[in-house]
Amino acid sequence: MPIIKSVSPTLTLKQLKQIHAHILKSTTPYTLNLLLGSLTRSTNPQDALILYNQMLHHPSSHNHFTFTHALKACSSLHALQKGLEIHARAIKTGHFSDIFIQNSLIHFYVLENHIVDACRVFDAILYPDIVSWTSIVSGLSKRGFESEAIVKFLSMDVEPNATTLVSVISACSSIRAVKLGKAIHGYCLKNLTEDNVILDNAVLGFYVKCGSLRIAHYLFVRMPKRDVVSWTAMVGGFAHTGFCEEAVGIFQDMLLRREAEPNEATIVNVLSACSSLSALSLGQWVHEYVSTRHDLMVDGNVGNALINMYAKCGNMGMAIQVFNMLMYKDIVSWSTIISGMAMNGLGVHALPLFSLMLIHGVPLDDVTFIGLISACSHGRMIDQGLMFFKAMTDVYRIEPQVQHYACIVDMYGRAGLLKEAEAFIKKMPVEADGTVWGALLNACRIHGNEEMFGRITRCLPTTKGVSIGTYALLSNTYASSRRWEDANVVRDVMRSMGLKKKAGCSWIEADASIQRYDILDKYAANAMKYYALFL
Repeated sequence: MPIIKSVSPTLTLKQLKQIHAHILKSTTPYTLNLLLGSLTRSTNPQDALILYNQMLHHPSSHNHFTFTHALKACSSLHALQKGLEIHARAIKTGHFSDIFIQNSLIHFYVLENHIVDACRVFDAILYPDIVSWTSIVSGLSKRGFESEAIVKFLSMDVEPNATTLVSVISACSSIRAVKLGKAIHGYCLKNLTEDNVILDNAVLGFYVKCGSLRIAHYLFVRMPKRDVVSWTAMVGGFAHTGFCEEAVGIFQDMLLRREAEPNEATIVNVLSACSSLSALSLGQWVHEYVSTRHDLMVDGNVGNALINMYAKCGNMGMAIQVFNMLMYKDIVSWSTIISGMAMNGLGVHALPLFSLMLIHGVPLDDVTFIGLISACSHGRMIDQGLMFFKAMTDVYRIEPQVQHYACIVDMYGRAGLLKEAEAFIKKMPVEADGTVWGALLNACRIHGNEEMFGRITRCLPTTKGVSIGTYALLSNTYASSRRWEDANVVRDVMRSMGLKKKAGCSWIEADASIQRYDILDKYAANAMKYYALFL
């Protein structure tokens, strides 16, 4: 049979249809399925479904491969109804028991987030193969059914492959199943001989998410191959757990070794570390680095991270400049710039942004109102703050969280309205936590209300979420008033609760490098030595 290698662009649509009809009449089922598979993998899988529909008129021209290819096309197009139709026809024609069709159906239903249907298909398989098991475990893990994914994995009667193990390790990461995750890691070390960077990254991510940064770093430095996912996992892991100096050091090492180029996630994580360290010079260097990279956009998540970094470093001019240059401003962009203005004493300028948000049709969320109320708090704008708090529920149907109540208490406290703050706490529909009482405690210290200060301290031991900083503030306040016995009692409470304040330290930027100087000499020996960015 002659093979058509190319079609002249001058052919008319009618001629093309004639050629298509000739192919259907003159080719064998095997040849048609080859064509169907080729169309499925093409840039326009819709053509595969067109061919599939025409093949249905000739029952002898299709077999189990036909259904498999058609289902793959449906997966690519997210054609749910067509997929359901193909599923029904496979049952009607007696092809449903084919393992390839069943595996294709599991994959299809998982992509369409029809997990129940995927499980039904899997349960109907008499002898699931490794593809069946991997598809269902991966599908359950990716769609938020991590516990179910683990149960399926533990019931496997075939040897898992690397892809299966990646899925179940990811499930363990999400639900913090530490013991099982470590057991699976042990299984990988014992049974897998070939290097697999995807699996190694999954194991690395597991230890990072479970807070075992020492183990994660140990594995990281011994990985035979590291890619951008590996580096980003370590930068993000250190940054999100408060070890921001280590995060910066990993990022600098990444640039020096040149094993992988930073991506958007890497940049966002290192900017978060710069924000926590108030490392403005390094943050500016990262900004310049992004600006010179063609594959990185100063927009989206990176742009929002830059706004946050500049705001927390006190450079609101650059924060506003980045905000203004964003092509697309989402709710995070607006909330971040409003919060930045609030923390930098520009609360009055933050309020007009709220009107602009409404004009641009930006949907509001609870974080937006935290920024707005904080702006009113820093600007002593009590009436406006209460107005925003009331509008949350009455107008925008957003249920206030405990953080919003803490902002109102802080707003009253900064204005010296301590009685109003205490009365507000008593009327709260939710139980006040450490952030709420801590805000009032700080206000009492600032305004010298010792009577209320003493009453609040008696509430702290039975209050949830009291931070180490709140207890430290309480102890230092007693010490400054020479109430040594009370200060020691607070310290005893902290020790009994297992709370320990980190040793104080200072940060100095030198040549875009972070240097740490601990107050206690014994910690100075453990300070990380960072590489210079400019060589």
